Amino acid sequence: MSTRTDSGGNDPVIESREQLIAAFAKGEKPKDRWRIGTEHEKFVYARSDHHAPSYEEKGGIHTLLIGLTRYGWQPVFEGENIIALSGADGTISLEPAGQLELSGAPLENLHQTCAETGRHLEQVKYVGDMLGLGFLGLGMWPDKSRENLPIMPKGRYEIMLRHMPRVGSMGLDMMLRTCTIQTNLDYGSEADMAQKFRVSLALQPLATALFANSPFTDGKPNGFLSYRSHIWSDTDPHRTGMLPFVFEDGFGYERYADYALDVPMYFVYRDGKYIDAAGLSFRDFLDGKLSVLPGEKPTEKDWEDHLSTA
Repeated sequence: MSTRTDSGGNDPVIESREQLIAAFAKGEKPKDRWRIGTEHEKFVYARSDHHAPSYEEKGGIHTLLIGLTRYGWQPVFEGENIIALSGADGTISLEPAGQLELSGAPLENLHQTCAETGRHLEQVKYVGDMLGLGFLGLGMWPDKSRENLPIMPKGRYEIMLRHMPRVGSMGLDMMLRTCTIQTNLDYGSEADMAQKFRVSLALQPLATALFANSPFTDGKPNGFLSYRSHIWSDTDPHRTGMLPFVFEDGFGYERYADYALDVPMYFVYRDGKYIDAAGLSFRDFLDGKLSVLPGEKPTEKDWEDHLSTA
């Protein structure tokens, strides 16, 4: 999940729905500037007894982040806590229960992606060896219950942890017990975006089947090849599952913007803090009627934040 930083007060205010739609057009790039971005997560465990280390404990997640600065990574703070690292290879960030994620840099081809991944894994393994930490690349913790897992000190996660049980039975499992790999692609036009969206969405079941690797829950077989994908079936119906309208004639920026407007909000980020807006309407925000920020309208960065939660 993306790591939020302040925009320096220069973020344009959105006054109309047309500006929301225009944000997608601003993302268009000529083909020679198309790039690939990958995000991949792994579980962190203590080799001594296989527990998931907390942020604060000696040799835990905070210490791991500090250790990685030896490679030139720069700390990103939320309050007094280091919650991410930034560098030439993108961003290293924390998922809710300490899953370690590399959000890689925009790269030209898969060979560069492979090299980037290799550098990252070499670095975390070196620091992990010093701290007695190991890393596990699976879709779900095979042996940990929710109660076994720590919570990272990030404001948006506090909001999501409160909200998830209101909208689904397995949202907390998604947050705390799973890992993922994601791919980000550039597009050159509205038609190109629509085509890539359709192909990606259509391939998702195949990708789930090919890379299924979560057959254990609480140390026992769960009857699934990918229990991780099962978790998403009851996480939050407003922002998960297939999107049939993507395959309809006329799908494009406007239709996706309307879909995103109907996805309930999670938060608004102001002055380095997350404001709980869980369940509220971005349409109300657009009209200056958001109850937690009365009279205030969203910025382009607010829209980006909202899109990142769908």
